[in-house]
Amino acid sequence: MKEFDYIIIGGGCAGLSLAYELDLHQKLNNKTLAIVEPRTEYKRDKTWSFWKVSAHNFEDCVKKNWKEFSIKTPLDSKVIKCDDFPYQSIDSGLFYNKINEKLKKNKNIKFFKNIKDLNINSSFIFNSVPSLQDSPLNLWQHFHGIEIETNAEFFNDNTVNLMDFDCDQRNNVHFFYVLPFSKNKAMIETTWLSKKDRSLKDYEAQIKNYIGHLGLKDYKINFKEEGAIPLFHPINDKEKNKINIGTAGSMTRLSTGYTFLNIQEHSKYIRMNIENIQNAKKYEIEKKYQFLDKIFLRVLKKHPEKMPYIFSDMFSASYSTAIKFLSNKSNVLEDLSIISKMPKWTFIKSIFN
Repeated sequence: MKEFDYIIIGGGCAGLSLAYELDLHQKLNNKTLAIVEPRTEYKRDKTWSFWKVSAHNFEDCVKKNWKEFSIKTPLDSKVIKCDDFPYQSIDSGLFYNKINEKLKKNKNIKFFKNIKDLNINSSFIFNSVPSLQDSPLNLWQHFHGIEIETNAEFFNDNTVNLMDFDCDQRNNVHFFYVLPFSKNKAMIETTWLSKKDRSLKDYEAQIKNYIGHLGLKDYKINFKEEGAIPLFHPINDKEKNKINIGTAGSMTRLSTGYTFLNIQEHSKYIRMNIENIQNAKKYEIEKKYQFLDKIFLRVLKKHPEKMPYIFSDMFSASYSTAIKFLSNKSNVLEDLSIISKMPKWTFIKSIFN
């Protein structure tokens, strides 16, 4: 079996981001790294979107920036400017190509399909494969999206439709999400925040219906994606010579599902502490966000019918405050501003529930 200084288990977003960060800052010039990834080829399979609240290594993989987004409920619709924090969308195909082109130039980095080929006892391990202790009570953010293209100009490509709740909720939380990459090309996703329920997964019918309501008849489908983000933390016990990263390392913000920028921040932290990584303090999303997300998800479970208005009300004051809160960058005064917009009695009861 082969021996390496470091092993990354899982060559997805978290694993490749960490490898790229280490290689970019020359932390692998005198160290060896194995990446364990079973896929036979890398191709576009995901779309990662977020508000740019901090710098990252992948500006050249951004498919589009938007400076405004909309939120729609059955009662109203609002368009919100986000000039200071543009909403960005990264194409996973560009991301994979960029990273793999760089990594293959480093003779100290090797890819393997099976961890059994490696001596894991002699390496420090970064694991991105989550160990999920699932339960019927757990919530998931599950989605199905298609990128469509039209012959005629149809979309307003200045505005992301972040959440359109004016649709069938089926006693859960459901919204459509539209990323207009150009006037004739857009990603349209149906997204659910719910427990596991197969009856909610007639995704293609949902999207076809939604596109019909938009008044669009002629289009072609360029790309499809589907996924499920656990809105609960995986098992993340502290182990000697091992750190969990990505979703496995609780880098997903449970109230939103946002993970990409948290992965980048975690990768930087590991890179800065790599020489003494065994003794480095555990990196995690701040405790205040963990606590508030826990309460938020309790409300979501008990009062799904209120959630469209709760999400909408978050942005009723300062857009920058809401974005910073949802992106783990808010201060105490900004936290209080967001909390003040929430239905107080509903949240107070959930704290003690």
